[in-house]
Amino acid sequence: MEHARTITRDDGATVAYRVTRARAGAPGRIVVLLHGLASNLTRWSEFVEHTALADRWDVLRVDLRGHGDSPTTGAIGHALWCDDLAAILDAEGHPRAVLVGHSLGAQVALHFAVRRATRAAGLALIDPVFREALRGKWRLLAAAGPALQAAAAVVRAANALGLRRRTIARLDLRALDEIARRALGSKEAEAEFIRRYSSMRADLRSFRTAHYLQELVEMFRPVPLDAIAAPALVLLSAGGTFADPDAMRRCLQRLPRAEVQRIDCHHWPLTEKPVEVRQAIEDWCARLESNPAREAMGVNAD
Repeated sequence: MEHARTITRDDGATVAYRVTRARAGAPGRIVVLLHGLASNLTRWSEFVEHTALADRWDVLRVDLRGHGDSPTTGAIGHALWCDDLAAILDAEGHPRAVLVGHSLGAQVALHFAVRRATRAAGLALIDPVFREALRGKWRLLAAAGPALQAAAAVVRAANALGLRRRTIARLDLRALDEIARRALGSKEAEAEFIRRYSSMRADLRSFRTAHYLQELVEMFRPVPLDAIAAPALVLLSAGGTFADPDAMRRCLQRLPRAEVQRIDCHHWPLTEKPVEVRQAIEDWCARLESNPAREAMGVNAD
């Protein structure tokens, strides 16, 4: 059974998460599921319902600060997200975790593995995006990071003066995924799917403007891949919606002991190929679990 919980941080911010305890009893292991940009923990609803990991692992999904049921009018970013995750793990009694993240969530997992190296038992990264591999307008957007950060500060100041939307529609990503999946099957449908899922305008209907501007900065913030010792599984989409797949593979060569698998989809494997993604993560976690030395050392066994 999944339990909804919150934790209140020192600055007064409340972070919401849900946890399912391992059905076989306390395993001493936990997998933490991290959603993407302008998203929330409903991104993982289908995964949590069907995953076999819950037999032997605690499974936790979180609304990162600024998302879903973790609202804030203050700043957001990797430092705060990583601190929040560490506090949640402390509250749940887990010194280490395997972090599974999609898109922005993958970037959060990478930054956590740098900032909290001893607490990252492994990383499963679903279509991470690195700025040096970006295509077209996304490369320009990443270069505009300082301007976006300044704009986010201006919008936050306006919010503090009361100039903000009073309500934000809650986004149910499971429902949206089911609709999108039924519509796929033609080139026209796929084109519409990509437009909807990569639309800034659509994102802003259900997400704070200041947070969105800041998230674009955090999405493309560099991370020292060669400094990460934790074992990693990388599920890399073949579609290359935002980044060139070949360039991404070159970037991932800097991530020690990473195992890279190709998923034949666009940037949303959890929507397009949920069973394939779930099976890949479960198989990798099983290998991690069967080799305690690999987990304890933070490296892959060849």
